[in-house]
Amino acid sequence: MANERVSNSNRRVGARKPSTDQVSGLGKLPPQAVDLEEAVLGALMLEKDALTAVIDILKPNSFYKDAHKEIYEAILDLFNASEPVDILTVTNQLRKSGKLEFVGGAFFITDLTTRVSSAANIEFHARIIAEQAIKRDLITVSSEIQKEAFEDTTDVFELLDKMEQSLFEISESNIRKNYADMRSIMREAFTELEAKKHHKDGLTGVPSGFTALDRVTSGWQKSDLVIIAARPAMGKTAFVLSVLRNAAVDHEKPVAIFSLEMSSIQLVNRLISAEAELESEKIKKGQLADYEWEQLVHKTNKLSSAPIFVDDTPALSILELRAKCRRLKAQHDIQMIVIDYLQLMSGDSKSNAGGNREQEISAISRALKKIAKELSVPVIALSQLSRAVETRGGDKRPQLSDLRESGAIEQDADIVMFLYRPEYYGITQDEEGNATQGVGEVIIAKHRNGSLDTVKLRFIGKYTKFQDLEMSQMYGAGVPYGSSFPSGAKSNFDAGSMITLQSKANEGDMPNTLDDGAPF
Repeated sequence: MANERVSNSNRRVGARKPSTDQVSGLGKLPPQAVDLEEAVLGALMLEKDALTAVIDILKPNSFYKDAHKEIYEAILDLFNASEPVDILTVTNQLRKSGKLEFVGGAFFITDLTTRVSSAANIEFHARIIAEQAIKRDLITVSSEIQKEAFEDTTDVFELLDKMEQSLFEISESNIRKNYADMRSIMREAFTELEAKKHHKDGLTGVPSGFTALDRVTSGWQKSDLVIIAARPAMGKTAFVLSVLRNAAVDHEKPVAIFSLEMSSIQLVNRLISAEAELESEKIKKGQLADYEWEQLVHKTNKLSSAPIFVDDTPALSILELRAKCRRLKAQHDIQMIVIDYLQLMSGDSKSNAGGNREQEISAISRALKKIAKELSVPVIALSQLSRAVETRGGDKRPQLSDLRESGAIEQDADIVMFLYRPEYYGITQDEEGNATQGVGEVIIAKHRNGSLDTVKLRFIGKYTKFQDLEMSQMYGAGVPYGSSFPSGAKSNFDAGSMITLQSKANEGDMPNTLDDGAPF
């Protein structure tokens, strides 16, 4: 019976004989719904408003038979030209394009309208046709992947990325968001506003942990590409590790960092130094007193259980990064991705085919933006600045034109921030006469969805970390971020008393000076 049906369908005018590409290794025809295709095409020529019900569901490639594809394309051409769609207009359109005989002539067009009496169920039929087309696409992709997987010359990581990208494209092209009426959108907006009302701090994204910075950005927003650029020795890694730690430890947000410059052990040692308030040199050499060991163990308790995922693969390619990020999102629902740093990444073979580094960096920045949108997480990428900063006179504050190797970085980024420490250039006072020692500036030079500003933070070099300038001025730079003060501490401070932290590291009172020697 099945063989008889296939034979009959192949004898029809305009039918296509299955090729070897269409027949699977199991001797089966690809998924199809030819009868429904004929019914849908017939209904489209019977009722003038039928096309509006299926135009966002069906594409020409959704149809299994080539003749049906051509007929549907003719219908779309008429629709785009604001012409009526019926038997005569479709026949004339096919005649003008020279495809009438290919589809089976005028008789075949007329015969299609006899296969259905109305367009009442056309949307239901169209969805079945679309589902069969998705299945055929999946079979095609899997067949190609299987074929290439047997080739010895195939790069397995490129193949893996190709497979993931192909599946993503099938999903994006077939599962589209439908329109919504104003009432439902308003209801959704009010629900979101109601949820935001409970966020007293005004944060709508992943918190940076820096109060002044979060006031400007409202946290790191989903789908944003954030570029943090600076010259060497400005503290890029220290800043991004502080951001990473604040999100993971204080707010329990799963985060991932891809460290192309430092090993995972070096990175964690920096985190330990900042968290335990122990000098990085002591951590590096392991020269800790007994009370410092106790302090280290006690203060890194929360850090050891924080949802931080570190990958220190050197010369990471964009293909590997995309695959790893997708996996981390699926397995751990990461909320933020950090890359240290952009210029150490390598593009795919196509972007580097001409040997042009600027084009390769452009391709990498575009790919990072795509990852941010695809996974709906902020992607923070560190970047080097050109030497033009050093040769420029004045205070040597960085500018957008200093972004190294590619203007595409500026174009693709939603936020561009510069880290700047004036004391590095021997500048001891700012424009207002304030001391610049131990002060780092975060200059927001581009902010697609917000305002531009300059935020000042306290940079503590010996602990390789940043913290709020307001907090360090109020309580002293030695106070660990994330620490809470004993009850009554604020009133004691207001009365002029010294604050003593409950820690073995502070057997006596705190000195009434900051780390840089400046008085409170």
